[in-house]
Amino acid sequence: QLPERWEENAFPRLLCSTWLGRVVGEDETGFAECNVFFSGQIPPEGFTEPFHVKICQQYNKEPRFATLYSTKDKIPLYSAFKYAKTAQNEEEDWLVEPQIDDPENDLQEMVHEADIVGSVANLGANQALTSDYVGSGYERGLLNPSLLNEKDFQMATYTLTNAVPLSPSLSKSWHRDIRRVVEQALVPHCSKKDHLYLLVGAIPSNIQVNGKVSVPETLWLAACCDAPEGWSLALVKKMKDENSLADLAVGELEKQLLAGVRLFKGNCGEDNQRQEKMEAIVQAVTQIRSKEQAGTSDSQEAKDNGLVRKVAGIIATPFIKLLELLIYVFVELVKFMFHFLWLVIKRVVSTLLDGVYSLWNGVVFYLTEISMVLISIPCDVGKVIINILQGFLENIQDVAIFTYKILSIPMGFVLHLAAFPYYSICAIPSVLKDIATGIGGTFSLVIDATATLLHDLCTGSELYKTTFLSGRRW
Repeated sequence: QLPERWEENAFPRLLCSTWLGRVVGEDETGFAECNVFFSGQIPPEGFTEPFHVKICQQYNKEPRFATLYSTKDKIPLYSAFKYAKTAQNEEEDWLVEPQIDDPENDLQEMVHEADIVGSVANLGANQALTSDYVGSGYERGLLNPSLLNEKDFQMATYTLTNAVPLSPSLSKSWHRDIRRVVEQALVPHCSKKDHLYLLVGAIPSNIQVNGKVSVPETLWLAACCDAPEGWSLALVKKMKDENSLADLAVGELEKQLLAGVRLFKGNCGEDNQRQEKMEAIVQAVTQIRSKEQAGTSDSQEAKDNGLVRKVAGIIATPFIKLLELLIYVFVELVKFMFHFLWLVIKRVVSTLLDGVYSLWNGVVFYLTEISMVLISIPCDVGKVIINILQGFLENIQDVAIFTYKILSIPMGFVLHLAAFPYYSICAIPSVLKDIATGIGGTFSLVIDATATLLHDLCTGSELYKTTFLSGRRW
């Protein structure tokens, strides 16, 4: 009955979240922060035995539901919760409450049984443990069903302080009935669904699992719609008759419990509830019960016909095997044909895809090149325009520089340069005169030189002659 994976997977999940089942102290009012799960925030009255322990079941630091636990019977007497939304079951992760067995222990969280063996005194003395269910034929049936909760509320239900020993078939039928009754009969007739308060409990019997955990003799559900036109209703299922599901007033259920028990404050409008609404609810419950009984009858009839079908099956087995062989051969042939066709189609499709891929690559390359050429044309035109503008600007710059240089020439130099032709023309007569004077002076100088030379020559000849003649005389 126990999932084989829970021991190896549970501890890492515990490290990822906070699972707290706080034992409520005697000095605290009701169930402390878990009073919100009771109509008017007032828990049931009359459960005053010293072995009754109040637990505020929490998950991820938020209250999720409340439980009254019997350390004598080692099962919960009831769990209280509010209807929220149904959901599918998540993976089970079962925990125990260390403070029930060892109040002096510092562990404030609910933990896995394997993690506290040896560290918690008297572990299992006041509560059921997972090991108590092993090989017993019973499974851990949830009083607060996980199917009526979602997300963190559902995870919080997997605690042994919320479980009672149930046979697998009874556990299945009870949870199925509870879910159908809540979804199809109770919720549709409560004007405020978040004001639907549910109490699910168990009445212990003298039968015990492994001489320790009491097996319930009765399972019960008490519902209170604390809203305008509110109402209350109770359902009871006897362990001896798994198919039984009786509806009754909450007051009648209280008489089957401990003396002086009062489940809801002010009986949750039981004295003033509308008759037609109660009839509608009871009718819906009756229809659910009828469907359940019809399903049970069909199941019994199926069992009766099972023997006949078994004998017929033995006789027909050889023919069925031969037919199975023929069908197997035919199926294999069909599979072979389909496999062959698949290979052919695969090859053809592969060839076509290769061709399409090559064609696509060519088209993409062609379009890419054309795009590059088209893109380059505006770029080249832009470059030419830029070069023209650059040359034009350079010419303007040269003209500006030339103009600047012209404008920077001194005015005197410009005047002299402008008067140069005039002075040049006016100087021509003087120049010609000077030239003529120079030429005349030159001729005069040449004539004088020539005359001087001739005179010197004549004077020298006479002197020579005189000298020569004198010499001869000597």
